[in-house]
Amino acid sequence: MLSRNDVKYIQSLCHKKLRQQEGLFIAEGPKVVDELLQSDYSIKNIYATKEWVATHSTKKTSVIEIDEMELNRISALQTPHQVLAVVEQKAPVVFNCKGKLALVLDAIQDPGNLGTIIRIADWFGIENIVCSNDTAELYNPKVVQSTMGSFVRVNIVYDDLLTVLKKATVNVLGALLNGENIYTAPKLKEGMLVIGNEGKGIRKELLPFITQPVTIPKVGGAESLNAAVATGIILSHLI
Repeated sequence: MLSRNDVKYIQSLCHKKLRQQEGLFIAEGPKVVDELLQSDYSIKNIYATKEWVATHSTKKTSVIEIDEMELNRISALQTPHQVLAVVEQKAPVVFNCKGKLALVLDAIQDPGNLGTIIRIADWFGIENIVCSNDTAELYNPKVVQSTMGSFVRVNIVYDDLLTVLKKATVNVLGALLNGENIYTAPKLKEGMLVIGNEGKGIRKELLPFITQPVTIPKVGGAESLNAAVATGIILSHLI
C-alpha cells in the first residue's frame, strides 16, 4: 500500500520544476514501460497492478504491486493502465549532422505534437532532434505518453537555435509556405529540417540560415497543417 507521502511525491513529478529538481520523470502504460525496460534508461521504481505483475518479470528495478485505486491516485492519465514507472532523466548527447538527417523544432509548444514528432522521427530512423529552449519539455507526461516509447531511441537536445544554425555545416531545410515542392525535392542523406511553431511558423531570425525552403503543395482550402502531420509528410519524401 502506498503511503500519503509516496502519493504526494509521485504526483509532484507531474510538475516541471520538481522533475528538473529531482532529475526524474513519470512514464505510464505497458507499451511505454516495456520500451523503457529494454532501453538504457535507469528506472527507479515501478508501480503496477496484479495484472501487469503477473505477466512481467524484471531484475532491472523494484516492482511495487498496487491496486487500481492507488494507480488512479498517482497517475497523470484520465484512464490509467496497469503500470507507472518513475525514471531517471538522461543527459542528451552532443551529435554531428554529417551523414545524418536531424530535425530542428522551433517553439513546438503542444506536448502532443512534440511526442508525435518524436514518434515520427523514430519511424523514419531520425536519431537526433534539436529543440528550441521554448519547445515543450521532453519529460512532460503528455510528451512521454504521445511518443509511445519512441523517445528511448531518439536523442533530444535543447539549445539556442540561432547558435545551432549559424554553426551548421550541412544543408538546412525549412518547412515554409513558399518553397520547393517537397514531392519533387531530391532525397537527403544529411541535413537539418526545421519545423516551425504551430501558429507562427519558423521565427524570422532563423530564416536567413535556411538554405533550402520546402513546402507541401496545397490542393484544398485548409489554412495550415498540424506540425506533426507536416513533419511526417516531408520526411516521407526526403528519406
